[in-house]
Amino acid sequence: MEDLRKKLIKCEERLTYLTQIKAGEDWGNISGFQEQLANIRDSFYDLEKEKIQKKVKSLEEGLTFLELRCEESLTPMERVRIVRSPLRFSLKDILENVYEDYTELGGAEETNIDPSMVVAKANILRRAKNKNFTQQVMVIGQEKGHGEEYRNGGSCKPWGNEKALRYMQVAQTEGIPIHFYIFTPGSFPVEDYPGAAQQIARNIYTLAKLRVPIISMISEGGSGGAEAIGLSDFRLMCSHGYYSVISPEGAAAIEGKIREGQKVPGELIESCAERLHITAEDNFKLGTIDRIVEEVVLGAKHDDFSFFKRLRYEVMRATDEVVLKTKSLRAFRAYELKLEKSGERAMDDPQIDISWDLNQDELKRLIQQRSKKYRLMASDAFSSRATNLTSLIQRVKHKTSNMYYSFRYDILRSQQKQVKQVIKDVSGESSVFFKQLTAPFSAAYDFIARKPDGKNIKLPLSGTSGGALEFGDTYTSPLANEDRTVTCPNTEKYGCRDLWVPDLYGEFCGVCENCGHHFPLEYEWYLKHLLDRNSIREFNRSISAGNPLSSPGFEKQLKAAILKTKRQSAIITLEARLMGVEIVVAMLYSNFRNGTVGAAEGEKFVLACEKAKLKRRPFLAYIHTTGGIRIQEGTLGVVQMPKCTIAVREYVDSGGLYIVVYDNNSYAGPVASFLGCSHYQFAIRSSRIGFAGPRVIRETTGSDIPPDYHSARNALKRGHIQGIWDRRDFRRNLHKALHTMGGRNLYYR
Repeated sequence: MEDLRKKLIKCEERLTYLTQIKAGEDWGNISGFQEQLANIRDSFYDLEKEKIQKKVKSLEEGLTFLELRCEESLTPMERVRIVRSPLRFSLKDILENVYEDYTELGGAEETNIDPSMVVAKANILRRAKNKNFTQQVMVIGQEKGHGEEYRNGGSCKPWGNEKALRYMQVAQTEGIPIHFYIFTPGSFPVEDYPGAAQQIARNIYTLAKLRVPIISMISEGGSGGAEAIGLSDFRLMCSHGYYSVISPEGAAAIEGKIREGQKVPGELIESCAERLHITAEDNFKLGTIDRIVEEVVLGAKHDDFSFFKRLRYEVMRATDEVVLKTKSLRAFRAYELKLEKSGERAMDDPQIDISWDLNQDELKRLIQQRSKKYRLMASDAFSSRATNLTSLIQRVKHKTSNMYYSFRYDILRSQQKQVKQVIKDVSGESSVFFKQLTAPFSAAYDFIARKPDGKNIKLPLSGTSGGALEFGDTYTSPLANEDRTVTCPNTEKYGCRDLWVPDLYGEFCGVCENCGHHFPLEYEWYLKHLLDRNSIREFNRSISAGNPLSSPGFEKQLKAAILKTKRQSAIITLEARLMGVEIVVAMLYSNFRNGTVGAAEGEKFVLACEKAKLKRRPFLAYIHTTGGIRIQEGTLGVVQMPKCTIAVREYVDSGGLYIVVYDNNSYAGPVASFLGCSHYQFAIRSSRIGFAGPRVIRETTGSDIPPDYHSARNALKRGHIQGIWDRRDFRRNLHKALHTMGGRNLYYR
C-alpha cells in the first residue's frame, strides 16, 4: 500500500503541474481528474488493494494521455509557466547530477554575497578508451530554487554579476572552460554601485575576449540579465525554455499602454508571448542559439535523471566542438564522423579523448571565431535601400580604404617613427652639420605623414581657440519661435525667474541662466553646434529598420517614424570634424521610436566602429535619447548588446578612443552593454541614466525611488560616469577629451 500511496502523491503532483501550465483553466477535463483523484484518496483505506491498483493505474494512464495532448499544443506562454514552475530543475540540480563533484565559490547559501548567482569549480568525467579522464570547468549561473526565499527568483543584483565576472577571470587564469547556466527573468534593477547596467556592460566587455572556451545553456533567459553571462562560443537552449527581450507581462503592459496598478489582460499577455518569438525553436530559426537540448514531456523537473544525462552529453559535445574548431577543420570533421558512427551510444560512452587545453594560436582563433559568430547574428533582420551598383561601389571603396590606411598607418607611420627615433638619437645639438644632412629625410617623412589637406594638426589645450563657433550663429532651434515664457523646474528651490522662450532656446542654448537646468533640445541642434561647419559626411543612411518578426501593426508604426524623421532608423552615423579633428560619430536620437535599438541600429553602430578603427579616428557615441532594445524585434534586438560590445572592444583594443556622452534619458540594454562599457562616459547636465525606469523598479522591488535616483549627479557619485558637462561647454570639453584621452594609435598623434 505504501507504493500505491506514493504513486497517488505523484499523480497529484502531475495534476497540479498541469493546472499550473494551463493557468487554472479547466482544460482537457482537468476537473474530472481532480474528482477522480479525490475519490481514490477518500476511499484509499476502504477498498481492496487490487481495486486501488486498478483505479491508480487508470488515473496514471489518463494523466499520461492528457500530458501528451498538452505537449502537442503548448503555447509560448505555457512554456514560460513551465520554466517558472517550482518543480523545474535548477542549477544546483545540474551541479549534483551533471558534474562529478564541485566546490561552490564566493560563499554558499544565504551567506553568499548574492545567492541568486552561484559559482562553482567542478569536475566532469569523460570515459575514453576504457579510461576515465577528468576535465575541470568553471560553472556559473543563476539559482532560483534550493532556498528560494533568499534566491530572489534568479534576479541577480549588480554584485552578483560582479562575482560572476571575478570568477570568469579566474577561469581564464587557470585556462579552463566556462559553462554558463541561465535561469533568470532579468537582473535586479538597482543603481547602487557597481550598478545593474554598468556591471552587465563590464561582464559583456570582458566576455568579448575571454581567452577560454565558453558554453552557455538557457532555461530562462530574460534580456540583460541573461546577457550578463550569455555571450559564448556555443549557445544551448532547453526545448521548453524561453529567451526574450522582455517578459510577456512587461511587453503586454507596454503594448496595451496599461497604467500602473491596473491588471494586464491575460489574452494580451498570451498574444505578446507569441509575438516575441521566445521559444527554443523560434530562437534556433532566428540564429540566436546553436542547438536545442531536448527535454521530456512538459519539461524536465528536478528528478528527471535522463535529462541530466542528455545535458551532460550536450555540454561536453559543445565544448569539444568549440575546442576542435580552433584546431583544424580536419580534426573537427573526424570528431563529427565518430559521433555519427557511435549514434545513441555516444551519450553513454563516446570513446573520444579531447583535451580542452588551447595554445596561444588556438586561443587567438577562438576569439576571432567568437567575433565572427556575433558579427553575423541578425544580419538578415534589417533592409538596405542601396542598389546593387551602390553596394558594389561601397565594397570596392572599403577594400581600397583598407589597403590605403593599412599602408599609411601600419607601414609608413611605423617606419617613420623608427627613422625619426634614429635621427633623434644621432642628431645632437652640437652636430649642426649632421642635423642639416638629415633634415631632408625628416622633411620627407613629414610630407608622408601630412594631413590630406596639407596641414599637420596641432591641437591646442584650450578650447577657446581652434575656430570655436558662437552658439546660435548657424542654427536656431524651432522651439525658439514661440512667443511665451516657461517656468524652470527648480524655481521653488533656487528662485529662478520665468524664461522667455526665444531667449531660452536661442541665446541661452536651452539652459536656465540661474540654476543651470538643461531643457531638452532636438538632436539637430547638436549636429549644427557641436561639429565644424560643412564637415558632416553621413554614411550607411540606406540601412533601414525592419519588422523581422512580423509583429502586427509595427510596419505601420515604422512607416510613421520614417515619414516623421525622414530617416530610416534611430541612429545616425557620420564622419565630421571637431575643431579640425576628424571623428566618427554614432548618434541615437529620440524622434525615431524613442531611440530604441534593433538590428539596423546595431549594424550601423558596428560599421561605425569598424570605420573608426580603419581610419584611426576617435569614436563618439552621443546618446540624445535611448529607450533600450526594441521589443518588436525580440532576441534579434537583444543580441545587439553583445554584437556591438564586441565591435567596441576590438576598436578600443586597436588603440582607438571611444567616448560616450549621455543626454536626456538613457536606459536599459544599450547602457548595459556597448555604451556602459566605455572607459570615458560623460553626461550632459540634467540627463537621466539607468538600467530600468521608475515604474519597473517599483514593480520589481516593491519600493519607490527618490526623484533624482537616475540623475547624472548620482551616476557620477556611483562611479558610472566620469564627468558632467554643461551643454554650452560640450564642444570645448569634447575637444579637450580628444587631446588628453585615449591611446597613441590615433591618426593625429
